[in-house]
Amino acid sequence: MNTGNLMYEWKDIPWRKLEKQVFKLQKRIYQASIRGDVKTVRKLQRLLLKSRAAKLLAVRRISQDNRGKRTAGIDGIKNLKPKQRLQLAANLELPKKAMPIRRVWIPKPGKEEKRCSAVLGVSPMSDCIKKRPLGIPTMRDRASQALAKLALEPEWEAQFEPHSYGFRPGRSTHDAVKYLFLSMRRQEKYVLDADISKCFDRINHKALLNKLNTFPLMRRAIKAWLKSGVMEGNKIFPTNEGTPQGGCISPLLANIALHGLEDYIKSSFPKSKKLGNIKEASWQPTIVRYADDLVILHRDLEELKKAKNLAQKWLNKMGLEFSLTKTKICHTFYEYEGNESGFNFLGFTFKQYPLGKRNRRKVAGGGYSRDALHKTIITPTQDSIKRHKDKLSQIIDGYKTATQEKLIGILNPIIVGWANYYSAVNSKEIFGDIDNWLYIKLRRWANRRHPMKPKHWIANKYWNVDSLGKWEFSEGNIPLKEHKKTPIKMHINVKENRSPFDGDWTYWSTRRGKHPGLRPILAKLLRTQKGRCAHCKLNFTLEDVIEVHHIDLNHKNQKYNNLQVLHGHCHDRKH
Repeated sequence: MNTGNLMYEWKDIPWRKLEKQVFKLQKRIYQASIRGDVKTVRKLQRLLLKSRAAKLLAVRRISQDNRGKRTAGIDGIKNLKPKQRLQLAANLELPKKAMPIRRVWIPKPGKEEKRCSAVLGVSPMSDCIKKRPLGIPTMRDRASQALAKLALEPEWEAQFEPHSYGFRPGRSTHDAVKYLFLSMRRQEKYVLDADISKCFDRINHKALLNKLNTFPLMRRAIKAWLKSGVMEGNKIFPTNEGTPQGGCISPLLANIALHGLEDYIKSSFPKSKKLGNIKEASWQPTIVRYADDLVILHRDLEELKKAKNLAQKWLNKMGLEFSLTKTKICHTFYEYEGNESGFNFLGFTFKQYPLGKRNRRKVAGGGYSRDALHKTIITPTQDSIKRHKDKLSQIIDGYKTATQEKLIGILNPIIVGWANYYSAVNSKEIFGDIDNWLYIKLRRWANRRHPMKPKHWIANKYWNVDSLGKWEFSEGNIPLKEHKKTPIKMHINVKENRSPFDGDWTYWSTRRGKHPGLRPILAKLLRTQKGRCAHCKLNFTLEDVIEVHHIDLNHKNQKYNNLQVLHGHCHDRKH
């Protein structure tokens, strides 16, 4: 199709109008899925797939919004010009066959498995242990996957279990953390800290397609993407199982594959049971899943083992199993079978500590409540703290000759981002410890630059006294951010059955403005702009890329009247 015959140039497309059209269709799909009206869901999905608005939005998402847009697949295409985007959107449809994906390797955080090194006969620090495979589809396949996701996601968001938090719009790690805290704050419990072994690589294709239960066109396209194969170097390897990580639809397919696990386990447990003086008590396990990470809590050890066996039985149907090295049973308050009390989940440590007699809660008739002998405290894991310190240390050691202003400019975003992520838990003491450690590193950095100068001269050159009379590492009016100055604010958990597709923008924009991982400057600008982009005037959705725009183009001018928050694509257009 000749792009010259199209109605609009790329820069003149009325995006606000198109987004409203697509969202109205998605909202109707969501509502029909809640009602169980499958016929209407399929009809609306076909309508959306044929919509020119949806095709244009899918192309914009993979060519402008996606931050990994410059990574090429086997077609070698890294970027699309406006005319190429229009051409792609005009001819976009779900494919019958898909091109193989290109495999690249990315660093894998965390500890290496000794078992793997023993089997492969390599060092634990070798590249094959420290990296994980990532599959990069071609640009056309990425666009068609984004189009399919626009149609599938609202249908499944209406069905997903309430305590599944990974890779879903409007949900985050902080929601999973808060729900776990609420479920264990009153009682000590046994914990199954489970990890599904190679979840993305071993999902059974036939079982996944049967669970999708979609119309033939969509089924054929998803099967084509699953069976497309992987190209590494000049060799092509078949993909007979798994959903390759890297495509925009892969996280959704993984969530669909694991959907039903929570309901299956809970259906085998009574909702309530008589316990001594307590007439009725909840006897169902607490189940929280974030992608392939799973945590199950129960007050009774035998019941927890029963839940583990049920989970393993259910996973076998999808071709999955628990990792032998990463799955363990522990207790939130006591040591169990050599495992220390507490557990790690999503970069947080959950642990219960004993209370003194003055802080215990008494019960009627005298004595203390067994549920009030402890206090639940959540902190960053030691691995997270170590990785953060290593990153800061690497930057300081790598910028020995850089100016102080440049060093501060590089350190500040890292400090603010890490501190904000952990600002919803008990991190104040840890923040102070990291600041003390960072002060020693910076003193060494400064002393190394001026070995012949006295210590007080170096201190006066690099440290200034702030308005409160405290010393801060600063250059002019640009101080180094401190972890301990980040306020600790409890996160408000997402309501179980809410979804961005319900259209309640007041609820969702308010949540976004208060999210712990959001930079303070972004949060303030979002409140000022009432959750809308300053350029296109559309509400920010939970999957949008938000960037700060400097009106006078001077990045050193950080005054609020010089800043705006824009969509990533709107920011590109501004420049």
